[in-house]
Amino acid sequence: MKHVPRKRFGQHFLTDQAVIADIVAAILPQADDAMVEIGPGLEALTAPLCSVLDHLDVIEIDRDIAARLQHAYPSERLSVHTGDVLEFDFSTLPPNLRVVGNLPYNISTPLLFHLARYAGRIQDMHFMLQKEVVERMVAGPGGGDYGRLSVMLQYRFDMQLLLHVPPDAFSPPPKVDSAVVRMLPHPPEKLTATSETVLAQVVRRAFAQRRKTLRNSLSGLLQAADYAALGIAPILRAENLAVADFVAIGNYLCEKEKMTRN
Repeated sequence: MKHVPRKRFGQHFLTDQAVIADIVAAILPQADDAMVEIGPGLEALTAPLCSVLDHLDVIEIDRDIAARLQHAYPSERLSVHTGDVLEFDFSTLPPNLRVVGNLPYNISTPLLFHLARYAGRIQDMHFMLQKEVVERMVAGPGGGDYGRLSVMLQYRFDMQLLLHVPPDAFSPPPKVDSAVVRMLPHPPEKLTATSETVLAQVVRRAFAQRRKTLRNSLSGLLQAADYAALGIAPILRAENLAVADFVAIGNYLCEKEKMTRN
């Protein structure tokens, strides 16, 4: 029976065989990899991955598709986890995990933040996303694409835009261009934030009104003397700061709080 794409799940199924081959070549699966695919859909990536892997885990919210996959593959080759990936506990899967998928564009940003929580267990990630989102992910300071998503993901991951994918590679075609990104978690020694919670709060406030200067957007957190100690000009805007600058601000605030308590 033909599957009718469901708008509420943001379903756009990849059908271009050349694009599929390029993505699988970029992933370069090995037989013994611990791999999970998000949103397997109609098996565009699932089938070629299963032809190489000893075992593949998949997460699928559409119960009809999940049932179809369970019928098509033996359980020792494919484990189907039915449910919302935003609620999935990736720590239940093996460590050194490889994560792949054609991500639903309507939940891509919250899903990326959800996955960042498990970065320590992940070897790499390869995702198809809306091209605009990927450009924001990999953007450097100084441009309009650089924002909260850029900073928080670049703190955790090294990222590379691998290829662009046109709408006609999908059925039904989305109204936007797509792109494939590779995400490699940074080693622990590069994660120098004293508190990622404080870092996230600083970044959120700084970009909440991105046209404001730091003096205004971070008012109440930093005073003139603090900017001098940090070596950061208060007349700059959030988009002018590198990831390391945000980490320095967060760590400075943590140290300041510690000294106040003592």
